[in-house]
Amino acid sequence: MCRNIRTLHNFEPPATDDEVHGAALQYVRKISGAAKPSKANEEAFAAAVAAVEEATRRLLDELVTTAPPRDREVEAMKARARAAARYGS
Repeated sequence: MCRNIRTLHNFEPPATDDEVHGAALQYVRKISGAAKPSKANEEAFAAAVAAVEEATRRLLDELVTTAPPRDREVEAMKARARAAARYGS
């Protein structure tokens, strides 16, 4: 999985539209192999991002869990600690 795509489920506050769009964009970039599409492929690229964004939002809206929502700041601190342990910084 692309490292830039982060878990969006079960956070308080819920994932924003910008976060969902960013994840969709990263996914389409990854599978297409293009960070920026050519002029000939712009329309298909944009349509794919919109479709993935819609599917992602629908998935997030329909998922259920009994776990308490996670805090973004706490999760960010955990990620920084893991990175420091992994990379020694």
